[in-house]
Amino acid sequence: MSQERILVVDDEAAIREVMATLLEAQGYACLTATNGEEALGLLYGERLDLVLSDIVMPEMDGLEFLTRVRAHNRDLPMVMVTAMHDISIALEAIRRGAYDYLLKPFERDQLYLAVRRALEHRRLVQENQRYQQDLEKRVAERTAQLTRALEELEQSYDYTLEALGGALDLKDAETEGHCQRVTAYTICMARKMGLNTAELHHIARGAFLHDIGKMAVPDHILRKPGPLDEEEWRIIKKHCDIGHAVLLRIPFLKDAAEIVLSHQEHYDGSGYPRGLRGEAIPLGARIFAVADTLDAMISDRPYRRALSLAAAKEEIQRHAGTQFDPKVVDVFLALPEAVWQELRENIGDPFRLSQLRSM
Repeated sequence: MSQERILVVDDEAAIREVMATLLEAQGYACLTATNGEEALGLLYGERLDLVLSDIVMPEMDGLEFLTRVRAHNRDLPMVMVTAMHDISIALEAIRRGAYDYLLKPFERDQLYLAVRRALEHRRLVQENQRYQQDLEKRVAERTAQLTRALEELEQSYDYTLEALGGALDLKDAETEGHCQRVTAYTICMARKMGLNTAELHHIARGAFLHDIGKMAVPDHILRKPGPLDEEEWRIIKKHCDIGHAVLLRIPFLKDAAEIVLSHQEHYDGSGYPRGLRGEAIPLGARIFAVADTLDAMISDRPYRRALSLAAAKEEIQRHAGTQFDPKVVDVFLALPEAVWQELRENIGDPFRLSQLRSM
């Protein structure tokens, strides 16, 4: 342990030297100054553990010196020494940040006790500061560990969802890549509308799994080349409720489940399964509706060639207020065609949900 250093400040040379001599005999290293100005010069240039200062001094008195020291160093303990038996002076010194107050004349044991107590206080303050710093460091490290673990968990969730998307593509080969593209389009518009990161997570997963309920629809209905009859349409329409029920059982997909349930709703209330109208439809589902229609129109189908992007935009604009939320349509129309082309061509191979949220 290094030798503790004490600054003794007093305009009376005899008192200054006696205190320094007594303290050095106890193993402390002492520096001395005759007034506050001289002491401040030492304070700024030396490592100190304690200051003993007279109050009544020329040029700069002890109380002003105390105030100046506190502005420079809030933790350095100071013991004020004076012959003035005035309690108001003692209270003022304590108010300004003095640790203790010593009256002249004093016994050497009183001096030693005041110094030991002040230095022990300093050690406790420093130990607490080190503990706080260590605690903050541990908290920061643990937070970083938990953040990494959460990111890895989120990534593993997304890998599972991507595998489900692959299974959906196998179920309906005619729309291969649809889940990936429509998710990219949905996230692009959702970000433009100012949705936060957590909302983007839920919307991405809901958009990607919007047709998960079709896993329960018989293949002969999904792949039927001609028009569906009334019973087949009734079965198809169940896929929203089925997908919703599946996702509700998975805690991290509960918010995404609302998009799956509502992705076939129309802004004017003519959609299914609940016939929701306007803003009663979750925002993620309203955004998805535009993205889904866009991808359907600009993709080839066995029964028709893909429409141009310009034609698709015109058709979507025509149905603003009926099938689509006009505010979402405005966001969609404001984005240049190059954005949609780039998203369509650069969704990734292999596809990654996490990449979409950072695009």
